[in-house]
Amino acid sequence: MQSLPLIDVSALMGRGGDIAGCANEIDRACRESGFFRVTGHGVSAELFSRMDEMAREFFFLPESQKALVAMPLAGSAWRGWFPVGGELTSGVPDRKEGLYVGEESLLSGVPLHGPNLFPDFVPDLGPTVLEWFAQMRELGMALMRGVAMGLGMDSLWFENTIAKDPTCLFRIFHYPPTTGAPSEWGVAEHTDYGLLTILAQDDCGGLQVRMPNDEWIDVPAEPNVFVVNLGDMLDRLTEGRYRSTPHRVRNVSGRERLSFPFFMDPSWDAQVTALPLEGAPVADDAARRWDGTSVQAWTGNYGEYLTAKVSRVFPDLFSSLG
Repeated sequence: MQSLPLIDVSALMGRGGDIAGCANEIDRACRESGFFRVTGHGVSAELFSRMDEMAREFFFLPESQKALVAMPLAGSAWRGWFPVGGELTSGVPDRKEGLYVGEESLLSGVPLHGPNLFPDFVPDLGPTVLEWFAQMRELGMALMRGVAMGLGMDSLWFENTIAKDPTCLFRIFHYPPTTGAPSEWGVAEHTDYGLLTILAQDDCGGLQVRMPNDEWIDVPAEPNVFVVNLGDMLDRLTEGRYRSTPHRVRNVSGRERLSFPFFMDPSWDAQVTALPLEGAPVADDAARRWDGTSVQAWTGNYGEYLTAKVSRVFPDLFSSLG
């Protein structure tokens, strides 16, 4: 049975240990599976418990109340709540609802930038989420330093180049139990868009990862262990040496599943081009990818890539914004 590597990242968080060894472990995981689990991150378990409790309070409210912070109210900032079935994967509604969050921004008219839309009827949720966001951003930057070292570059390469002003996004997803239909997914097969994703989750499980041999494996839900996966831009940056690995979710626990993904992405205006790495790049995997498109063939800046992707998962919202 295959499993995802478990990496202690305490050295990257400045708490002593073998930083080079940690970077080598990350590099191996990025090349072999594009997914790994992390411990030693130093993120507060008490903070996670508080956030989980408040998120459940929010999601279990009537839809009429949650609609007071619905995403259309935030315009092009794409912040706030969407209902079950409101987000699409490959044109099919997901069996999940969610709350979209980003960095508080004064920019207007730039997609995915703007103020957050938190519910004042769960008053502590917003401040708690922003506290979590700050800790995830710190961890994300530390992991990117490990990725840079694993690639044989200066540890600050990302911070000095394509992630000088990273696009950081956070989601809270609520997955109701499945009804049993074999075609029903909390979220169907997909890859993430940016550099890397850090996932915290409750104990329900349900995440599955497609390994390089095309076997789907279940990822355990473990206390205080985060799951990290690579996004399309790291795949593009390394010409496929690091892969953005397909994954999906089905909640078969019979309980209400909550997950908390944090997305560490390039700067909005970053041009992500291939690094001059040793050896020949691997073959383009467009034919194997879930959407049949080539990450390597894409051109433009990251903001354009992300906007195009988000417009496909929220087509009605995108069209309403003109």
